[in-house]
Amino acid sequence: MPRLGPIACVTVATPDVQRLVDAYNLHLGYQVVDHGRISAAQAELWARPALAGRRYALMLPAGEGNTFFRFVESRTPHDYVPFRHMGWNAAELMVQDTDAIAAKLEHSPFRIIGPPADLSFSDKIRAMQALGPAEESIYLTSFKEKLPEFDTPDAKHFVDRTFIVILVGPSVAEINAFYHRHFGVAIAPVIPAVITVLSNAQGLPADTPHDLAALALTGQSYIEADTMPPATLPRRAIEGELPPAIAMVSFGVDSLPDTLDYIAAPRALASTPYHGRRAAVCVGPGGELVELIERGG
Repeated sequence: MPRLGPIACVTVATPDVQRLVDAYNLHLGYQVVDHGRISAAQAELWARPALAGRRYALMLPAGEGNTFFRFVESRTPHDYVPFRHMGWNAAELMVQDTDAIAAKLEHSPFRIIGPPADLSFSDKIRAMQALGPAEESIYLTSFKEKLPEFDTPDAKHFVDRTFIVILVGPSVAEINAFYHRHFGVAIAPVIPAVITVLSNAQGLPADTPHDLAALALTGQSYIEADTMPPATLPRRAIEGELPPAIAMVSFGVDSLPDTLDYIAAPRALASTPYHGRRAAVCVGPGGELVELIERGG
């Protein structure tokens, strides 16, 4: 069974690519490593031919590594509200000092929605939450010490790579089952956790517990699965466009599973982050777009 991981790319839909490039460069220290216009072949891979010719940019922490942010020019609906819709909810970045990055973001395009705090289930992990210029949610997390139960990367830069992507769906059980069935990801135990930004967006008491599970992938990467309240809305996109905010997450995979229904025929692309490898996109249990990039040649 093909192993899933690491996280290869977090794609954010935005009407203004340059605005995100400037924000991530000036305030997070990310650097552009590739930019241009979406090719017809890539737009077809995503089953969105109208995206051909749209601007894109790829960025890395300090220009290094293999886990990209990709900003793609796309029209987004005006009724999207963070943490009220299914799908990819956030990207969690490893940082060296959560409190220091919070101070740095105070007067920036990033709006802090969750100040630095130790997690409810571990005082060894400190995190904060912010919204970027495209209403994308990022968590900025530091570890006070290595935890044996989490194989996490070190933060080589002040703000380093995405090591967790937060996926929300009708239930953690459905997410666990999907990624276990198609990729052999171990069923992750469910724990109750306080997710204040989620509760605030849903109009719930701040201390409401939510079911959460950390699905361990290869390459020091994780999917955090959260069960959403019943009133949560589906992630809707304008016809032919990408879903708003975090539109898609790409993962490395040994080979493309034949158990999945892909939205378009798999194809090899020469551009970053594919580098000549085959890729395909499927839809997961939370309505999320999952892009799979084969690790082979």
